[in-house]
Amino acid sequence: MKPVGKLIIIGGAVNKGSFSETDYDQNVEKNLNFFERGILRKIITESKNKENSVIEVITTASQIPQIVGSEYKKAFEFLGAKNVNILDIHNREEANSDAIVARANAADVVMFTGGDQLRLTSILGGTRFHDAILLKYQEQDFIYSGTSAGAAAASENMIYQGSSSEALLKGEIKTTQGLGLIDNVIVDTHFVQRGRIGRLFQAVVNNPRTLGIGLGEDTGLFIHNDTMTAVGSGLVIIVDGRFIKDTNLTNINLGEPISIDNLTVHVMSMNDHYDLTTRKLTIENSQFNPIPQT
Repeated sequence: MKPVGKLIIIGGAVNKGSFSETDYDQNVEKNLNFFERGILRKIITESKNKENSVIEVITTASQIPQIVGSEYKKAFEFLGAKNVNILDIHNREEANSDAIVARANAADVVMFTGGDQLRLTSILGGTRFHDAILLKYQEQDFIYSGTSAGAAAASENMIYQGSSSEALLKGEIKTTQGLGLIDNVIVDTHFVQRGRIGRLFQAVVNNPRTLGIGLGEDTGLFIHNDTMTAVGSGLVIIVDGRFIKDTNLTNINLGEPISIDNLTVHVMSMNDHYDLTTRKLTIENSQFNPIPQT
């Protein structure tokens, strides 16, 4: 059954602006710089109650939760959101508490910040809070949004470790279970800026059924009804391994380079669509679209 809810996953460093300056409201052009028509605005406009939606900013992955949470709260509020809260869950006992579960059940949107995705899954995985989020996503008009670690953890399997420069050496990436909101994909973040294409190639060649998604910074995907739409200012890389013809993966030792024949790669930008059922990309501004008759 298709989930009723929506996913918005972001590659990190979302251009939300910095509110650390005391005069940010007088110098919006200089100090804010959030992508007004992009990611944070998309979260609000797609949410159940728009500016009146209850948004919980989950800072569990971060080592500086007070700073990160405050930045997102101010950014959302600047865009008109009226009910933004910060929820910093420190341990599994809190994640199983009645108070935290009640906040999850009352939320229209959860926004998972960046940080360490293994910290996120090890604290929240299998808790009552996690179960509440999964149920709401399956059955209600609810948004799970996440940036960086929050995006990487959204899928059933996630990358949690691996060198960018040596990612196409066998065994150089480590994966584990994520939060499980979307199956048969694996997400990598800060993708273009940190040169992580090799990490995604290896994740896909390990199991070609898995669709690799690489999210650039200030770039994300809006996922609903098996359609992914690119949002933000950068690039999304899609890696499809279904048509791989050959690889040396099982015949080499750990640490040796991996060869792959016929790996399919797509590049998406703002408003392009990718159908998860048919595995087809539609480029919104295609040069081959018919020219309207005047």
